[in-house]
Amino acid sequence: MEIAKLGEFGLIDRLTQDIKPQNTSTKYGVGDDCAVLHYPDSEVLVTTDMLMEGVHFDLTYIDLQHLGWKSAMVNISDIFAMNGTPRQLTVSLALSKRFTVEDVEQFYSGLRMACDKWGVDIVGGDTTSSYTGLAISITCIGEARKEDIVYRNGAKETDLVCVSGDLGAAYMGLQLLEREKSVYYQMVEEAKKKGKTVPDFQPDFAGKEYLLQRQLKTEARGDIIKKLREAGIRPTAMMDISDGLSSELMHICKQSKVGCRIFEKQIPIDYQTAVMAEELNMNVTTCALNGGEDYELLFTVPIGDHEKIEQLEDVKLIGHITNANLGHILVTRDNQEFELKAQGWTMESVR
Repeated sequence: MEIAKLGEFGLIDRLTQDIKPQNTSTKYGVGDDCAVLHYPDSEVLVTTDMLMEGVHFDLTYIDLQHLGWKSAMVNISDIFAMNGTPRQLTVSLALSKRFTVEDVEQFYSGLRMACDKWGVDIVGGDTTSSYTGLAISITCIGEARKEDIVYRNGAKETDLVCVSGDLGAAYMGLQLLEREKSVYYQMVEEAKKKGKTVPDFQPDFAGKEYLLQRQLKTEARGDIIKKLREAGIRPTAMMDISDGLSSELMHICKQSKVGCRIFEKQIPIDYQTAVMAEELNMNVTTCALNGGEDYELLFTVPIGDHEKIEQLEDVKLIGHITNANLGHILVTRDNQEFELKAQGWTMESVR
């Protein structure tokens, strides 16, 4: 069905007709000029992300349901990175005529699955037309007690530097998808030149399923936040890894006015990530440091929490915070020292 047949408000009604609020702070959601939220005893956290077709995603290899899931998760992840609890979400879409009502329903199904996982209410947004492809803007609202909020500027000398999960897999998943896309387009061009029908194409993903999952089905690490709380650990600084470990660590160091020392051998890397990097003749540590889109948590904790951190599953100690004068150092496996550089995703990387 063409979206024009329903119109903007008809489309919104269709997408949101059975949404029921799950949070007491949601006083009124979709259906009026504004959502009404109430937070009497906590601070309100707000984060916004834009995802642009051709820059942040490629519909050649991500379907709309996975895109909806990912769009929600990258925003929910920001709330967790402040040690908060996500509560509400608004979503705005700019759509071209090539999208049907069913396409948008697929997007919303993924969006709602992600929200349902973390108990987040969809409370509003906007839709408009686009001449340049799909644009997605999502705002996530969360809450936290004032004393629980963790900023990027709280790291202190001797604090331990920790990460959740493993790094580089999402970037390797992207490289895998780009490789297979290139192979497919080469087949199409060759078929056109020979005047033949394009043969059926089966991408070679065997043994690389984890990499695809990390790229296409992003997970916000609310489970790690829960483990930290249960263990009685309050990070001194924290952020999620969207642009690459090196970039995020430099952000924490800059805002905390400290240095750092991390160890290559301690950086958690999955086996599939290492194998894919070798296939592509890429340095796996460089991928883990600069790849981005892992959405794992990078955080610092007081040195006194060392034993507690050691006992936490899926959390790895990778280094420690130093005096700012000592710089930002990566110690390699053979004990050489290099200054870390922020080489993750930036605006310049798409120009």
